Amino acid sequence: MKRLLLITSVMAVILGTATVLHAKEITVRGKLQKTVEAGGWLIVKDDTKYLILNPKNFDSNDWFKVGTNVEAVGEVKEVMTMFMEGTPFEVKSMKPIDKADQAVATPGRDEHRVTRVMVVGDSIVQAQPDTAILTIAVVTQNRSAIEAQQENATKTDTVLRALKGAAGAGAEVKTSGYALQPQRVYKEGQPPTISGYEARNMVTVTMSDLNKIGNVIDAAAQAGSNDVSGIAFTLRQDRPARDRALGEATREAMSKAQVIAQALGGRVLRIVEVQEDGFQQRPPVPIYQTESFTAAAKVATPIEVGSLEINSKVQVIAEVETIL
Repeated sequence: MKRLLLITSVMAVILGTATVLHAKEITVRGKLQKTVEAGGWLIVKDDTKYLILNPKNFDSNDWFKVGTNVEAVGEVKEVMTMFMEGTPFEVKSMKPIDKADQAVATPGRDEHRVTRVMVVGDSIVQAQPDTAILTIAVVTQNRSAIEAQQENATKTDTVLRALKGAAGAGAEVKTSGYALQPQRVYKEGQPPTISGYEARNMVTVTMSDLNKIGNVIDAAAQAGSNDVSGIAFTLRQDRPARDRALGEATREAMSKAQVIAQALGGRVLRIVEVQEDGFQQRPPVPIYQTESFTAAAKVATPIEVGSLEINSKVQVIAEVETIL
């Protein structure tokens, strides 16, 4: 397996306001608001929301109502809630404050912010293809349409038998296209005239034994095929490669979030959201044949399979603690 290639991109979005007393315990100032959570309450400051995990400890107070400015001391918790509206926050103490006091920091304490960082990890892994798709055709020409068609049918039948024998029992051989078209001669100032007819019968071979590709092409040429439109390689059993790409992209995104948090003087508190942006398998590179084959070919056709690239992208939104 060839080495893993990684392409990562990262962008940061800083949101929210909260004052941290130390590594875990923080002080939050904002207005009380109800939330969509059943019986839930929020402390809201600008665009930042903190979901109070234990509102019953304080809802008996007269001041505990919508619109009250409060100061709460507690800890951010890494828990999942039904709607994930706001950062889960377990309050140890809470008191009402005047609106003017909200912007005043607590004297003598180191102040931090809780912010959000969005990072994107983009991973590309290389994998060996497990399937080859060959497109082979028999082309015949004749002045008579019926003769071109009958000659094509005879040669195509011979080619089909040769393909099935060379590709083996596990291969799929099927007709993928057929055309019978007139050949026209164009002269200036005159209407086009039909000089003959061309019949084309296209056959697609799908096979998993990639070592037989050259032999299949040679067998087709010797049986009467005179056109190979191309060879494509793909990966049917792509789950292991996709999982590897997804894991690398996720780890890269997490690594970037930690780097940003450390650069801001803080740490990652929790992962708010993870989105997988999907996978992309680069189209197989076709190999085109531009010249007709000769039945007297003595050297097997060489085929270099190469490798495919599978891309995975993951977006992570992390909540981090930073210095003001």
